[in-house]
Amino acid sequence: MAESGNSTAFLSNHVLAALKADARDFIVDRAEMREMSTGDVIFTNGAQVTHLVFPLEGVVSFIAELAGDKSVEKVSIGREGFLGFALVMESETSLGTSVVQVPGRALWLPTTDFDQALTRFRDVRAAMLRYAKSLMMQLMESVACSSLHTAEQRVSRWLLQAHDRVSGDEFHVTQEAISRLLALRRATVNAACSDLMNAGAITYVRGRVTVRNRAALHARSCPCYDRIRSASVC
Repeated sequence: MAESGNSTAFLSNHVLAALKADARDFIVDRAEMREMSTGDVIFTNGAQVTHLVFPLEGVVSFIAELAGDKSVEKVSIGREGFLGFALVMESETSLGTSVVQVPGRALWLPTTDFDQALTRFRDVRAAMLRYAKSLMMQLMESVACSSLHTAEQRVSRWLLQAHDRVSGDEFHVTQEAISRLLALRRATVNAACSDLMNAGAITYVRGRVTVRNRAALHARSCPCYDRIRSASVC
């Protein structure tokens, strides 16, 4: 289920890459690599946090569960960040339910080792607090985005963020998943994707998205994307 890696592979995670070598090596030596598959639940709301999870590739969404078995994405996390930041805030339980949307890999660090890293290396807490700040920025932008921007802009933003979080130009996500995450009708997402395909920005075949022209996709996104991306730089 899990396998060890090396510090070079973990440099794809921006938080780990921001650490000094001794702190990063400490974390790498005590962590394990795990595959993340679509639909995997990393944490449930209020559950005990036993690990910090550093995605190396893929997309994980924090989900708000609504009445009638409906859900919507509050914020998403990829290799720019980590899950389990409640521990940085001195809480032991998850602040929400997190579900894998785009498959990939992640580094899992036991909380006992994380506590040691905080004690031994000053830059660990600083790097994580910088990311926590950027995550709050993304959350605030997402709230505004849902109210102010068109469906095509929101779909384009989500696809751009997913593209940032994978290796290469292809990734798997269904239109049904996007419609659920963004609280849009499936037909609306289908129309947005069709427009993006007609513009040459993407191709979409059986749940597999290929970004063909990132500049065209960016041009159809809302300004939230650039603000979120700038805030995510550690």
